[in-house]
Amino acid sequence: MFSDKQKPRAMNELGGQPNRIEKNTKIKGDIVSEADFRIDGKLDGNVTTSGKVVIGKGGYIHGKVECVNADIEGNFNGELLVSDLLSLKASAVIEGTVSVTKLAVEPGATFNASCTMKGKGGLLKSGSPASATSTTSSTGFKSSIGSSASSNNGPAKAS
Repeated sequence: MFSDKQKPRAMNELGGQPNRIEKNTKIKGDIVSEADFRIDGKLDGNVTTSGKVVIGKGGYIHGKVECVNADIEGNFNGELLVSDLLSLKASAVIEGTVSVTKLAVEPGATFNASCTMKGKGGLLKSGSPASATSTTSSTGFKSSIGSSASSNNGPAKAS
């Protein structure tokens, strides 16, 4: 964990390099890939990958993203479907709908989204104890668990 030796990052099964959309690049359209994707520019469209999506600090996506893991430092607006871990850095701004198995949010991130947490198997069944739906923002927190729609949760503060 604290060793100077870093484990080599596992590459995609195809052995490909991650795809990049550099800053000052704007793309309009849909992207399908089996490799990881890093977006530092702007994308207006959909991304589907069996790898990881990284939105850099200056990156922006407006559309639908389907991936296994995602790290977001920049801006996202749309539908985000992550089958494993979604990690939101302090500079991230998320708006829209999110479906995820695991969620990590750093203090300072703006998360204005309707969020559905999936169970360990990744399958979502309405009303089951493994599913939860919540809406949260950087200034407050509201949650509805399972099929219960009434909740009196007050504002929550991140420390």
